[in-house]
Amino acid sequence: MLHLAIHLNQVCSRQQILKDVWKHDYIVDTNVVDVYIRHLRVKVDKGYKFKMIRTERGIGYSLRTPTVSE
Repeated sequence: MLHLAIHLNQVCSRQQILKDVWKHDYIVDTNVVDVYIRHLRVKVDKGYKFKMIRTERGIGYSLRTPTVSE
C-alpha cells in the first residue's frame, strides 16, 4: 500500500512493485502482486462506491484519489 501511496495517481507495474516491495530483481510469478492487491482491496475499497485501487489492464495498478465529481 505504501508503494502505491508514494506513487499516488501513477500506474505501477507488477514488476516494479515486486522489485520495490519484495526486493526481487528477477522475474518471479507476478501473481503474488495480484493476490496482495486483492487483499488490499478488501480492506480499502470494501463498502465504498469510489474504488481507490485501480487495475490498469496489462500494465499494473494505481492508487487514485477521488475528484470533486466522484
